Amino acid sequence: MRVIFMGTPDFSVGTLKALIEAGHEVVLAVTQPDKPKGRGKAMQFPPVKEAAVELGIEVYQPRRVREPECVEYLRKYNADIIVVVAFGQILPKEILEMPKYGCVNVHASLLPKYRGAAPIQWAVINGDTETGITTFFLKHEIDTGEIIQQVRVPIADTDNVGIVHDKLMMLGGELVLETVDAILAGTVKPVPQEKLIQSEAELRPAPKIFKETCRIDWNQGVKQIYDFIRGLSPYPAAWTELYMGGAGKQMMKIYEAEKIFCQHDMQIGEIRTDLKTDFRIAVKDGFINILSLQLAGKKRMHVADFLRGYRTANDNRVE
Repeated sequence: MRVIFMGTPDFSVGTLKALIEAGHEVVLAVTQPDKPKGRGKAMQFPPVKEAAVELGIEVYQPRRVREPECVEYLRKYNADIIVVVAFGQILPKEILEMPKYGCVNVHASLLPKYRGAAPIQWAVINGDTETGITTFFLKHEIDTGEIIQQVRVPIADTDNVGIVHDKLMMLGGELVLETVDAILAGTVKPVPQEKLIQSEAELRPAPKIFKETCRIDWNQGVKQIYDFIRGLSPYPAAWTELYMGGAGKQMMKIYEAEKIFCQHDMQIGEIRTDLKTDFRIAVKDGFINILSLQLAGKKRMHVADFLRGYRTANDNRVE
């Protein structure tokens, strides 16, 4: 197979490497432009570009794939198939219809569930016990094409989004190879997603996650808040505002927590601590006990390290 590969983040890299290791000819890697990062704002390669350079694959970084010059640039490579994994732009009709065997996408959910930009995060946030990987033929409407293959993956109650991401990243590469082999063998029987939709409620969207999306709502229950925290850990991380008396408010990211179900008479958001290893936030049906966190301008730390410098006050709380 002559393959054009399109992808951008770490999640895409496993599939790119799997295609190369299986002997497919990846003639071009298409990824997003370099972006400034860090305090110095140095330009940084997307992970797919880093991998492609290491593998000796030509890299193309168009700002917009819809531009005619981009379409013509891809056309000259005469690819048999285009494999897309978290590329970050919608492909125009001219590209979708370009390769002999079509454009195959890898999506980190069991489609039609969790169409959108952040399927792994939302599956964990919603407390799902199962997710998976889907390969499907791209069409213009986002994540709606005919399904080729799927593999299911359990989500443990202790898994955060980083753990689930890594499981799916490895499986994505394996599933793409199976999919490409099936396409070559002519054994693919695509299934329209409409046949799998029994009700719109079960679809569960997976929209892009922004900073405000990550703010913890302490009015929810223990389970919902616990799942929210692990569904955003280690990145971008759930956050709240910590209020410590006269010291005012400061932003606090929470990476790890444990759930404690019990009755209490404390106000929602009120803090209980032993100043050693226990740092509990009161919610309506129990406590969220914080295990690791990060204050604005500081490094991530275990709660024991944080509590060494913590000072109690009657009005200490989170909001």
